[in-house]
Amino acid sequence: MSLLSVRGLRKSYGALKVTDDLDLEVAEGELHAIIGPNGAGKSTLIAQLSGQARSDGGSVRFAGAEMMGKPMPARVRAGMSRSFQITSILPAFTVLDNVAVAVQARDGSSFRFLRSVAREARLNEQAMQALAQVGLQDRADLRAGSLSHGEKRALELAIALATRPRLLLLDEPLAGTSGAEAERLVEVMAALKGRVTLVLIEHDMDAVFALADRISVLVYGRIVATGTPDQVRADPKVRAAYLGDG
Repeated sequence: MSLLSVRGLRKSYGALKVTDDLDLEVAEGELHAIIGPNGAGKSTLIAQLSGQARSDGGSVRFAGAEMMGKPMPARVRAGMSRSFQITSILPAFTVLDNVAVAVQARDGSSFRFLRSVAREARLNEQAMQALAQVGLQDRADLRAGSLSHGEKRALELAIALATRPRLLLLDEPLAGTSGAEAERLVEVMAALKGRVTLVLIEHDMDAVFALADRISVLVYGRIVATGTPDQVRADPKVRAAYLGDG
């Protein structure tokens, strides 16, 4: 059963069509990777799905409900969350406070009470649970700005998980990480499989083919192939458009 069903999604900037009558189906519980060459429209697609970018047309149905026209906060409340290509955290706050603020936002609390977050035992408990899922529970009291780049990427995952998503949209979570950091993040994503539905955009093909249940290939704003890693690897259209014939 599809948790996310996209039909005819369109987004243009002037004469440039970034997503072009795009169709996509994501089954509940799967890790669905989206790959494609630079400029294919991958990050724009994530922005459209999350509500960060307004679409020109089409349909985005999540858990049976139409999301088109709904802003990002409404989609988060419905169960959709995302990470960003560029790390987005509050560097002066502690690691724990970064996640606790996300819990607070999920519950609809006013940010006028931001300074009281550290005193909220319930928020902290739920934040610690999210940090444990990404292996950062021992970093909870550190300032977020002092973390390594890979740890900041993991923190961003924890922030997204704190919203309790059914669908997590990941935009290049391995970008800029070292080999060891990337390996750790791959382990985190593997552990999340089956617990939350994941849509992953990533340029690290080793990680994609190791993690994905299914892969969709995006070229010039359209999905040209979808299948298991083995099916996609063997598809001649994919090899010609992206993976290369070698």
